[in-house]
Amino acid sequence: MNAAIIFGLLLTLMLTGMPISISLGLTVLTFLFTMTHVPIEAVALKLFTGIEKFEIMAIPFFILAGNFLTHGGVARRMINFATAMVGHWHGGLGLAGVVACALFAAVSGSSPATVVAIGSILLPAMVKQGFPNRFGAGVITTSGALGILIPPSIVMVMYSVSTNTSVGQLFMAGVVPGLMLATLLGVTTWYRAWKFGYPRMPKATFGERLKALKESIWGLLLIVIVIGGIYSGIFTPTEAAAMSAVYAFIIAVFVYKDMTLKQVPQVLLSSANMSAMLLYIITNAVLFSFLMTSENIPQSMAAWIQGHNLAPWVFLLVVNVLLLMAGNFMEPSSIVLIMAPILFPVAVSLGIDPVHFGILIVVNMEVGMCHPPVGLNLYVASGITKMGITELTVAVAPWLLTMLGFLMLVTYIPAISLWLPTALGMR
Repeated sequence: MNAAIIFGLLLTLMLTGMPISISLGLTVLTFLFTMTHVPIEAVALKLFTGIEKFEIMAIPFFILAGNFLTHGGVARRMINFATAMVGHWHGGLGLAGVVACALFAAVSGSSPATVVAIGSILLPAMVKQGFPNRFGAGVITTSGALGILIPPSIVMVMYSVSTNTSVGQLFMAGVVPGLMLATLLGVTTWYRAWKFGYPRMPKATFGERLKALKESIWGLLLIVIVIGGIYSGIFTPTEAAAMSAVYAFIIAVFVYKDMTLKQVPQVLLSSANMSAMLLYIITNAVLFSFLMTSENIPQSMAAWIQGHNLAPWVFLLVVNVLLLMAGNFMEPSSIVLIMAPILFPVAVSLGIDPVHFGILIVVNMEVGMCHPPVGLNLYVASGITKMGITELTVAVAPWLLTMLGFLMLVTYIPAISLWLPTALGMR
């Protein structure tokens, strides 16, 4: 009954158009002060202790690094490198878009940032070369979602904060699924380009490929620094985030020189704005999680599922449906921070690996970013392509079906997520 009241109140507030962060906070305060005897001091204490976690510091640093890379010419050089490698295949520029999104995802940690950085450069070039606007929009919108699966990932950090799962293990667990999904999206792009006879580019010479690699090497090295540093134990994921922000600043301003020192304050300000928004959501989500726990709702759910002998595969199917439905009206950060603390204890009680469960949630978030009505990537792509959301939804459909098929693979084959961290001795 309490769970029904809490979620009913939350849904009502959200339907009024109120921001999710404020809806969460008001739901918690209303329930606590009208139906419980929890002192106000406990709420204030939870607000501070809830976000007093070292891992949360990674979020503003990864956002800052992504902004420096977006404005600092790294994306353009990665596109040139990807085009030199795969541009001569069917749908060359489209395939280059998938590869460039995968590479940029490995240094930014954000899907909308990936769509903006790659899409704003590549989409006009694709239209100029004769690709339909819909084809380019479908490729970039869905490939941009790789930003939260290929490490580093801001969404993985949020899952870690919500469930106390190792960020390092989650980052490594995202590598193989990220590469697999990039490959599947590439195959879908190639097939549609081959089927409809879309243009190809002349094959680049070895010299042109080497030149493109040399120009993009400073950006690509960031992948080695972040992933290599975490795996080797040189620094933690949070320290890796700080390192990536400093490195991105140096290569954008002093190496590539595509950004002047005068532009740096604006980048810092926009990064601070986005970080503040996410941290405010996290703060209220921590309060919501505290309310859930104090009312024993996750424990009751786990007991109910165990009492009905619900098989793990059925539970995972229910989780997928629930998260895909949530993706219709909420953005990924909010979904993870609200749902993970509730579903996580149930998953653990059924013997589901926490890291595997985290990757499953992240892939669900990817799908949610690419379908209406609140798919963030759709809105970002809409701004770049000047296409309506309805037209964009039709455009992304073939790639979205590929992502849904991949979601089923990740859900029921845990080895896809767990093989690499196990092979590296992190588990």
